[in-house]
Amino acid sequence: MSNTELIYVPSGEDRFGESRSLGVSTIHFKVTSPQGDGPLVLENVFHARGGPARHLHHDQDEWFYIVAGEFLMEVGDARLTLRAGDSLLAPRRVPHVWACAGDGRGRILVAFYPAGRMEAFFRAVTPADAMPRPDPALWQAHGMTLLGPPLPVD
Repeated sequence: MSNTELIYVPSGEDRFGESRSLGVSTIHFKVTSPQGDGPLVLENVFHARGGPARHLHHDQDEWFYIVAGEFLMEVGDARLTLRAGDSLLAPRRVPHVWACAGDGRGRILVAFYPAGRMEAFFRAVTPADAMPRPDPALWQAHGMTLLGPPLPVD
């Protein structure tokens, strides 16, 4: 991407016009980094409660911004409930896990910096239409360590 390239992505759409599902949610790529050295920003829209397994990123900071709904977040030893307008940074190499925990509806922006292999990870897991499977090798291949199960949300 050149410094003069405009990247416009309409509301509710993916930069590439593609559809990706994680079972309880859909994701739309908003900003991508073909070389992995810039940011990856995605919008995650939840229609049910749930979230990914506990993990850590070796080389990416992960930033969350809640657009709508309620999300339970654990980063290191901190446990927080985030709502619309709240944001949280999960620094690289710090274990974290999170889930949509409100009424089952939610919208969150997630940014990874640098992007690393995160776009490839989401492209690899979304064809299953489910949260990423608990396969340590899959997570390791994309620069993460799988540490435990997802957060329970009733």
